[in-house]
Amino acid sequence: MTAATPVRSGPNARADARRNRALVLAAAQRAFVEYGTEVSLAEIARRAGVGAGTVHRHFPSKNHLLEAVMQLRIDRLTALALGYRDAPDAGAAYFAFCAEVVTSTIGNGALCELFDNDGWPRDGLREAGERFHLALGQLLAAAQRQHAVRADLTVPDVLALFTGYVAIQRISTTQPGLARPAALVLEAMRATTPDRRVTKPRNPAAARDENAPHNVTALCPVCATPLRPTGTGRPARYCSPACRQKAHRRRHSVAAAGTAADAVAVAAIGTAATAAIADTGGTTAIAAAGATASAVGATADPGRHTAN
Repeated sequence: MTAATPVRSGPNARADARRNRALVLAAAQRAFVEYGTEVSLAEIARRAGVGAGTVHRHFPSKNHLLEAVMQLRIDRLTALALGYRDAPDAGAAYFAFCAEVVTSTIGNGALCELFDNDGWPRDGLREAGERFHLALGQLLAAAQRQHAVRADLTVPDVLALFTGYVAIQRISTTQPGLARPAALVLEAMRATTPDRRVTKPRNPAAARDENAPHNVTALCPVCATPLRPTGTGRPARYCSPACRQKAHRRRHSVAAAGTAADAVAVAAIGTAATAAIADTGGTTAIAAAGATASAVGATADPGRHTAN
């Protein structure tokens, strides 16, 4: 491998030199995607619209051009990771970044394989790789803080998974965008949430405070004394046996009063009927007695007669 150092554009380089270098890099990226790494420098110069000498002045060999293209790609992904790092939804940003890495690597497969087989990382790309790993680690940590990504995932894990994702993407589709099988496997990095568990989480027993304000205390209907819990599970109706007896006597008094009222009503019916028969006789007397009976009965027990 040639050890020469390519001519790099510095702050004092002429504007046209910087422009030519950018044109060569852009043309090289497209050529490597279409034809692989076997494309010639002359073809790259033709695509860039510059002379072959211009390409050689910036990149003495194809290896130097390959390194420059690879570094350009790594720096672009590093900038993307840093831009996603402070996103409000770090989880969505992390998975969007992973999808971009997978889909953009397909077109650079030959370039990546070349460096894998020839010793990665090279010295010229080591710093770019370190910057990428640092940015990826920061984005991963941001997503883990929001519990969007598995807490046990590390940067080496993610880099190894990228290799598998790219392989799945390559054999699954030739269309732009993330292939469905790759997207399904990408979900393996997502944190497990309660909604995704098969077994429902056990609900903690609700604490009960018998003295809380929402537990309204019942009152004795006789003396209005607060009722105490009986301890048997059945709520108490009276505060004491004495109040229970008083309530019992009241019920019997009401029943006796109702019976007496019925007797008075019957006597009134008889009296009214007798008087009506004596005055008018026949059917008219019977109707008058019935009407009187209904009126007296309604007065004695309006609720009962209304119901009937």
